Amino acid sequence: MKIAIFSQEINHDVKNVLQSILIHKDAQNCNFFVHNNLSQCKINANNFSFFKNYDDLDKSFDLFISIGGDGTFLRSIEFVRNLNLPIIGVNTGRLGFLASTKKENLEKSLTKIFKKKFNIEKRSILKVSSENKCIPVNSFPYALNEISVVRKDTTSMINVKTSLDGTYVNSYWSDGLIVSTPTGSTGYSLSCGGPVISPSSNSFVLTPISPHNLNARPLVISDSTKIEISVSGREEFHLLSIDAKIFTIKNETKIFVEKSNFDIQVASINNYNFYKTLKDKLLWGKDKRN
Repeated sequence: MKIAIFSQEINHDVKNVLQSILIHKDAQNCNFFVHNNLSQCKINANNFSFFKNYDDLDKSFDLFISIGGDGTFLRSIEFVRNLNLPIIGVNTGRLGFLASTKKENLEKSLTKIFKKKFNIEKRSILKVSSENKCIPVNSFPYALNEISVVRKDTTSMINVKTSLDGTYVNSYWSDGLIVSTPTGSTGYSLSCGGPVISPSSNSFVLTPISPHNLNARPLVISDSTKIEISVSGREEFHLLSIDAKIFTIKNETKIFVEKSNFDIQVASINNYNFYKTLKDKLLWGKDKRN
């Protein structure tokens, strides 16, 4: 089994998880490749090797392990790209919707991982482009959670003109607009009043951020919809975020958003259930009246 491992930071929890992975009793037949930012970890393991350039990932890999929180998991898709390589997240962060494998249960979880006893769920992602090539060529213009346009250098509202499949729909006078995948519906979109969407839904959601249009509401659309956005306002520029990546975009620039032609494979163990996760993470059912 050929496994790539990634983490954005080095801390006590990450080191412990990495050590546990590499010295696990079922890891003898695995080849591990570790991102070069983990090369400073002092690990005692015979099967430990360094993989310094994730641009060289290819279809010979069997699994990608992300160690950290959901932010680390989101960064992982830049390495996996369109290789159909399952990603499993070991959560050393806080909430952990994506990085769902708990570090407290790591020993039992690793036994299942190394024996390939995990389920794979496909998650749709967003592809972003713009006129005038405003997004740098070397960037990864895909989002597993969401893209958003937000105001920059101003406390004033911006006007987000939005068209769907070539039809003008609305101009959102607001702090911005989020386009979220089902995976991202439990993130920024949810915080702004958007609905929770099952990951298996073939849909996206448009969620305005603090809209001044009192009739503006989140809008669930088919994931086959082609979205066009442009921003106007008092300042010359606004911000475009693609998951954790942020770009400064000149106002009136047309931004195009659509479903990518490839999916991300999310691996899970222990009979992962989305609705149970919602119940646990969002404390549903904890009302003492229940």
